Amino acid sequence: MKERVVVAMSGGVDSSTAAYLLKEAGYEVIGATICIGIRDRATKGRARCCSLADIEDARRVALQLEIPFYVFQLGEEFEREVIQYFCEEYARGRTPNPCILCNERIKFGSFREKAKEFGADLVSTGHYVRSEFDEKENRYILKRGLDPKKDQSYVLFSLRQDQLRHILFPLGGYRKTEVRQKALQLGLSVHDKPESQEVCFIRDVSYHPFLKERLKESIEPGPILDREGHVLGKHKGIPFYTIGQRRGLRLAKGKPLYVIGIDREKNALVVGEEKEVYAGTFVVDPVHWILPPARRSSFRAQVKIRYNHPGAEALLSPRDGTEWEVKFKTPQKAVTPGQAAVFYDGERVLGGGWIKEVRSSG
Repeated sequence: MKERVVVAMSGGVDSSTAAYLLKEAGYEVIGATICIGIRDRATKGRARCCSLADIEDARRVALQLEIPFYVFQLGEEFEREVIQYFCEEYARGRTPNPCILCNERIKFGSFREKAKEFGADLVSTGHYVRSEFDEKENRYILKRGLDPKKDQSYVLFSLRQDQLRHILFPLGGYRKTEVRQKALQLGLSVHDKPESQEVCFIRDVSYHPFLKERLKESIEPGPILDREGHVLGKHKGIPFYTIGQRRGLRLAKGKPLYVIGIDREKNALVVGEEKEVYAGTFVVDPVHWILPPARRSSFRAQVKIRYNHPGAEALLSPRDGTEWEVKFKTPQKAVTPGQAAVFYDGERVLGGGWIKEVRSSG
């Protein structure tokens, strides 16, 4: 009997090709699009994701592949798990990464629960990442995708063992060019569909209107300070800024200034020169391990501090409770509270966690 798998089809080339590859591999494939139903009230429109056009693109591909197709309504779950987190983090002066929470709690959480209703024990997406069971470690491991430009292991570091054992990643061993070529050969209309690079649930180019609508009275102008506490200007509201930001400060001081700190209690931004944006040591809490260290002691790893960060060598040291300290061999630019720090040993993901605070600058 064929194993049944439900593929999260976004209407793009990656998930469409993933569905094809799984069918060719002998699985019983069902396609399903996640509809979050979020309207961007500030722009009177619908969010970038799960538009009618995307749903129809996914439906057409499913028809061509001769697989069943459904739409999973997960708006309430998405609002609770992703939207609220996104807004609350910005309100706290932190910079969120909603993709990580969406993957962990929606795509491989709520979506998988829906898939069970169809008798499917497996789910799949078009992520460029590899997962396999390691006999030596006696656990599932996560590895970088073969295409270094498309590797998405960073946004999947928080997946648990009970999730990884039920997920298939058919694109992990392919390059993006190969996937587009495969889709073209199949005659899929989405073979050249552009990729979405922005936050999927925000329609506008900027996320500011979305936050204005959602946070309202919690956004207040405040002072822009230098390290000594001198007032240099006035900001429009803490949620509109992030560490390393230069644009939008509206400061004329004869030299470029960057956001180097956010003081939520004082509702203040702290700015400095570019060299002050670099940091060598920071704290991560909590930490989630895919491959736990053999003992609770210091060790070295490659650490990525954002999706497009190349990674840098660092020493990881345990601290009180669930905290770990990360000390880069060479200070890195814009270490940002609220973002994820993900730890690697070569191509394997060891784990990762959320940047809590920066302890030393470059």
